[in-house]
Amino acid sequence: MIKKDNSMALLPNGFVDLLPPFAEKEAKAIQTLMDKFASFGYSRIKPPLLEFEDSLLGCGIGSILAGDTFRLMDSVSNRMLGLRSDTTPQISRIVSTRLKNEPRPLRLAYANDVLRTRGSQMRSERQFTQVGCELIDENNSYDSDIEICVMAILGLKSLGVKGIILDLTIPKFVSDILGDANSNAEIEKAVRRRDLDALLSMDSEQAHILAGAMAASGTAGNALFLLENITFDGNMQGKISHLKHICAGVNSAMLDLGIDDVCVSIDVLEQTGFEYHNGLGFTIFADGLSGELGRGGSYDLHFGGYEHIEIARGFTLYMDTILQITDISVDKTCVFVPNNEPWSAIAELQDKGWIIVRGESLNKECTHIYENGKVKEIN
Repeated sequence: MIKKDNSMALLPNGFVDLLPPFAEKEAKAIQTLMDKFASFGYSRIKPPLLEFEDSLLGCGIGSILAGDTFRLMDSVSNRMLGLRSDTTPQISRIVSTRLKNEPRPLRLAYANDVLRTRGSQMRSERQFTQVGCELIDENNSYDSDIEICVMAILGLKSLGVKGIILDLTIPKFVSDILGDANSNAEIEKAVRRRDLDALLSMDSEQAHILAGAMAASGTAGNALFLLENITFDGNMQGKISHLKHICAGVNSAMLDLGIDDVCVSIDVLEQTGFEYHNGLGFTIFADGLSGELGRGGSYDLHFGGYEHIEIARGFTLYMDTILQITDISVDKTCVFVPNNEPWSAIAELQDKGWIIVRGESLNKECTHIYENGKVKEIN
């Protein structure tokens, strides 16, 4: 007699089995997204799950993600390998090497599982699927930033997501404002806690600027009005102006497309998760859902000895969160066909679009039955 051991079925924290119908629902949602991106000229790429550690973590982006990366020894080369924790470093390698001579702009799309050594407060899962786009060119234009924001929104709308919130930020905003200011640690702590009173009580010009920026968080129109009334240096003024153009472009696109349930907001103090971004960062939320649906922005793309730095704009959507709210449905209309029916009859039914379950006795999941050459609904 075999003793049953339920512990054999346990999985590590942060890992789950995706069972029916959710696995099929995710696959259908991924295909819907990839079809939408392909319709805008984004070509699919599929990098490997494993790479040599020095190439996966060697570029600027990869080194930031090193703490999230599983490592193991390759028994063939005796070199250390890394399991990707994010697709972006692999994009950098591919674009800087295999696609370096392809004409720009490059439009790439991907749908990959990633593995992480630990979960975060926002995302406890350690394996999940990333679906996203990357737009690579050499120009720092408004249009490219606007396009990548609109692509993220249209991808979610293709899945029926309602009440989308596109929350924009300026990566490195806080560190750029602080510069060499004294008491940086105290100011940064107040910013993380969103402690407006603490910032206002400090004898620091930078603290007061950050307090004004904190008050400017909210819907884009009001936030930009308040930000434009804060005295920044010329470089930061340019970044605020850039943000204003992006907001105007996204809102114009939504108006032109007849999409009226997208809110563009701004929070320039949001810096977590944008360690390698510059110029633009954004997080995507939906009404009534606490987790983030995705995030993206612009960053300098470089890899190894590749000296030519290009600008990449991209976003990643998190399928585990999206599946909680998408209205993607799985067709469960299926026909029971007895074993004694010919396979040609099954093929003919499938050509007509039916899902077939073949067996000796009626399957409880079937909604129809094939009898006497006809499909009949089961009462």
